[in-house]
Amino acid sequence: MKEILYLEVPISDTATVRSWLQSEFDPGNWEKILTPDGFRLKLSSKYTISGADFSENLPKEISVFVWSLQRTTYLKVFRWADAPLPQEIDFLQHLTKAIRQRFPHCYPEPPAIDLSQQSIFDALAPYYPLTVKYFQKMPNGEYDLQRAYWWEQRWREGVRNPQQPRQVLFSVLGDKGQVTGEISQYDLIYIGGALGVIHAAVMAQLGYKVLLVERLAFGRMNREWNISRDEIQSLVNLGLFTPAELETIIVREYKDGFNKFFDGNNPPKLRSPILHTPTVLNISLDSDKLLRLCGQKLQAAGGEIWDETEFLRADIDESQVLVTLQHLPTQTQKQVSGRLLIDAMGTASPIAWQLNGGRAFDSVCPTVGAVIDKGFAPGVWDSQYGDVLYSHGDISRGRQLIWELFPGAGEELTIYLFHYHEVNPENPGSLLEMYEDFFTILPEYRRCDLEQLVWKKPTFGYIPGHFSVNSRDRQVAFDRLIAIGDAASLQSPLVFTGFGSLVRNLERLTNLLNVALQHDLLSQNHLNLIRAYQSNVSVTWLFSKGMMVPTGKFLPPQRINAMLNTFFGLLADEPLEVADNFIKDRCDWLTFNRLALKAAHTNPALLWWIWEMAGWKDLLRWLGNYVNFGRHALVSGLLSAWFPSFLVWVKPRLEPRHPGIWLWLLSINYAITTGRPRSPQQVASQNLANETLRCGGV
Repeated sequence: MKEILYLEVPISDTATVRSWLQSEFDPGNWEKILTPDGFRLKLSSKYTISGADFSENLPKEISVFVWSLQRTTYLKVFRWADAPLPQEIDFLQHLTKAIRQRFPHCYPEPPAIDLSQQSIFDALAPYYPLTVKYFQKMPNGEYDLQRAYWWEQRWREGVRNPQQPRQVLFSVLGDKGQVTGEISQYDLIYIGGALGVIHAAVMAQLGYKVLLVERLAFGRMNREWNISRDEIQSLVNLGLFTPAELETIIVREYKDGFNKFFDGNNPPKLRSPILHTPTVLNISLDSDKLLRLCGQKLQAAGGEIWDETEFLRADIDESQVLVTLQHLPTQTQKQVSGRLLIDAMGTASPIAWQLNGGRAFDSVCPTVGAVIDKGFAPGVWDSQYGDVLYSHGDISRGRQLIWELFPGAGEELTIYLFHYHEVNPENPGSLLEMYEDFFTILPEYRRCDLEQLVWKKPTFGYIPGHFSVNSRDRQVAFDRLIAIGDAASLQSPLVFTGFGSLVRNLERLTNLLNVALQHDLLSQNHLNLIRAYQSNVSVTWLFSKGMMVPTGKFLPPQRINAMLNTFFGLLADEPLEVADNFIKDRCDWLTFNRLALKAAHTNPALLWWIWEMAGWKDLLRWLGNYVNFGRHALVSGLLSAWFPSFLVWVKPRLEPRHPGIWLWLLSINYAITTGRPRSPQQVASQNLANETLRCGGV
């Protein structure tokens, strides 16, 4: 018996596919014998030489069958013979073509709804029955489902109209908004209260007058965060939290994190052991408490929080930015002015879409999930462990679905389901479709009875990615405006969201912004120096590209798992610190090249697969990344030993006279020291240099 064809059929209704195969599909010169899950074929006797029937000898037949997994249909064809049968190739080509024509890719649209006429539950129940059922079991489920629907509609609007985004930024030469009433003045105005409040609290403690604007009720997240202890330590280093306060927001520190991808359909050489990463994303945080604590720190330092308030527009001139807001409960508009506007609105940010037009984002991870308070049977999962990256099946309806799981307090588990996705107007990526998948296939991933689970809250969002060729190809700033977090979209393309990027780069962003504010260096050119860019991160975007199924294209279902197993198998064979550095974006040039060459040697087809999935244009872009990575590694090697000490020496002379040059040199220092694997002694030395270089507050 030999497998001769394996296809993904992008439809959840397996019964329809089976019925079509059995009753409508014409196999040509083959005799069809129906089976419970498909049919068997043998060449009809009238087409054989001298009327001989194959069944007279050893069984020489073809078996076609379908099954369902991940709310998707899969088809396999096996041959019951050692050698290819006559007309076998023609049959396989005919079957593939027919099934692709009958069951093409379909990218469903969320329905247009009118919540003045019906509830969100009634509106979506015909389309997403399981999603509605289980959101009804969650506290604030109706509000959260409305939020998920709004987020998807906002994202789709931005993806489909990238060349003409809604204009929200206006210069003094444009249509300036009408000034109404008395205007409060601030140093910094943050739009977006999730990642924004962390940065805002640090800046307020430096003495700046800060306003934080949040569209939702402040302090509640639709996402949970996890990170490693060495990374979250930056919140203590900056003085935002005391060590004791930090411990109060850590709800679990687990022993180990697992990385494993389904390899049941991979050949033996492309299967891999579990990759253990005990110090990656192993700290689970109480995100709501983190936000509340940051909010308290912000207000204690004199800052203000305006929640349930939506950003409408910003008018920028040489001396200030005038921001127009709308208080949602009362629908009243108000205006404030500031020295600097900070965009922390995430993927739905209209500012990010306007600044970057058609290339606001290159990729996205539509992500859904939930925090589950309890209900798993004993033995299903040990709360001392987490799943960092895990797949339990092959490509599903044009996506490689990946799970993440991490434990929280008590029996609590946070579970995410996501996939890497190219930004495409025809197929922007759907949160609601993903939620229907989540509630359908969760028992496949972790044995459970959904009716017994106690749902605490949903978690969802669009996590964007930008394939940077160099440090300046994405615009994260305008005059008197800068973007941070997901709105800046400069995070790792592998496992870190805007939260991980912000926390790891918080000292860098804070110190550079402080210098800019103290010296009034608030033009676009100066503010574009303040970004969380790393050359070793930008070169790895090809890795995430290899995890995406191009829209409208069919790949062998096992392809992406084979690619992931190739590389993660190499990491599993390396010392623990190699995988730790790679996943935490600390991979150096030599290690990257060694692993890339080793992967190509282990799986030579990998190069062709990447060409097939990425295309020549993206490969040329990546070559630019690679050249830049090598150049950066060379410059970093030449400067890192002496440049920080030189800055300490030159700072008193240079900063007062030439602050613009000082800001530029300081940004170079952070660029060559951020994301490099370093010994504890090097870390301590760099921290001492950073402390000396850090500016005081206003």
